[in-house]
Amino acid sequence: MKALYDVAIVGMGPVGATLANLLALRGVSTLILDREADIYSLPRAVHFDGECMRVFQTIGIADELAPNLLIVPGMRFVDATGRALIEWARPTVRGADGWYASYRFHQPELERTLRKRLAAQSCIEVALRHDVFSLEPAGDHAVLRLEDLATGRLLATRARYVVGCDGARSTVRRFMGTELDDMKSHERWLVVDVVLKHEREDLGDFAVQYCDPVRPATYVRGIGMRRRWELMLQPGEDAASMMQPDRVWELLSPWLTPDEAILERPAAYTFHSVVARGWRRGPLLIAGDAAHQTPPFMGQGMCAGIRDVANLAWKLADVLAGDAQDALLDTYESERSPHVREFIETAVRLGAVIRSGNAPATATHGEPQRFATPQPRLGAGAHDGSAAAACVAEQPLVAGTLLDDLAGYREVLLTEPTIAPDARAFAQAVPVIVAEEGGAAAEWLVRLGARAALIRPDRYLAGIASDTASLKQLLTTYARNAGRAGAN
Repeated sequence: MKALYDVAIVGMGPVGATLANLLALRGVSTLILDREADIYSLPRAVHFDGECMRVFQTIGIADELAPNLLIVPGMRFVDATGRALIEWARPTVRGADGWYASYRFHQPELERTLRKRLAAQSCIEVALRHDVFSLEPAGDHAVLRLEDLATGRLLATRARYVVGCDGARSTVRRFMGTELDDMKSHERWLVVDVVLKHEREDLGDFAVQYCDPVRPATYVRGIGMRRRWELMLQPGEDAASMMQPDRVWELLSPWLTPDEAILERPAAYTFHSVVARGWRRGPLLIAGDAAHQTPPFMGQGMCAGIRDVANLAWKLADVLAGDAQDALLDTYESERSPHVREFIETAVRLGAVIRSGNAPATATHGEPQRFATPQPRLGAGAHDGSAAAACVAEQPLVAGTLLDDLAGYREVLLTEPTIAPDARAFAQAVPVIVAEEGGAAAEWLVRLGARAALIRPDRYLAGIASDTASLKQLLTTYARNAGRAGAN
């Protein structure tokens, strides 16, 4: 273990491992620590979206993951009589971002793939079975005190920044002194994973929310023969008793019997809705469940954490390289907190429908409400603040190659051919990609009403330009808001 790292990551779940992989793309010296000796072998998170897949594309593992993923057609909300309350259809064709809208996955397999990628990175050091018991900010770095749980040996090291990806009971968050905003939804649920012994096509590929006030429940199709049910625990029900196999099979009896499946895991959870106030304190930062927790009704728990680190990684890398001022890291919370709050608030509203069994107030009488995934913009931060900025950029093909693969892990300026010479003159260190006339990238610029679009490394739009003057202004504004060295 070295005396000083650029970044130390506490927690090597999917969020921490994704952050480490993104930092490796920029050669950032990184120590990643985890208390456990190995990956947890049973499923936990089961869904991610196209935006996450785009992050995995950036890392270079999307093609490896793809054969073991299931494209999800959507979710239905039905009341106790089977009447549809909400229809949430998800496209089963690739979208404008280059990927499908919704994927099912097996978390241990994702973690293995992320860790395999890390093992090939010389700038990454992994320390399993190491517990952080002290964090001490010290000027331009933090001191970490650790215990090697395999030997009992006490160690110390330093890092310029420490990121807690260490879950809902985050040690890093406690050392930061950060409190949580309570969004007033805390429910106990029993999560049951099974492996079918033979196919049950009648269960279907759609997720189903059973909005029955007596016992709200969720059905989720997993990878292969895996299936999941989530069942709300009522006040007074003892979680340990409800996890006994006989009781679990009694609860699952409306859908299947012990002869049809193997009980893989029953687990009791309390689903929380909270957001941290203060995602950064000096060299200490938090991401994922350490920064926010959501009910699972939108499948956005892990997705939110992946978005966090996609936002944070390039900012850390730019600051560490001296390309941006340290204040750029303050835009992490200002951008991400409003975004994740919208998802959590929506999940809480959906939870109210599930518990009550009543149609949403906005639904047409007798017809299910058509629900679409929210597309919130980032909060104030490293973009020009215009109406077109702070949204996820599309990913068209350019000369037969996906835009992100051409861009690499950096900002990129996509332009029409007519403005490309000016773009190259103004952009300096930012690479310029020229949209082919009549191609998908040129069509996207037309839809934006733009002749150029500046795309950040996390694939969010920094802003657009309609002519040479506005292009120069866009680059100047972005340099200032992104804390670029030398920007006025």
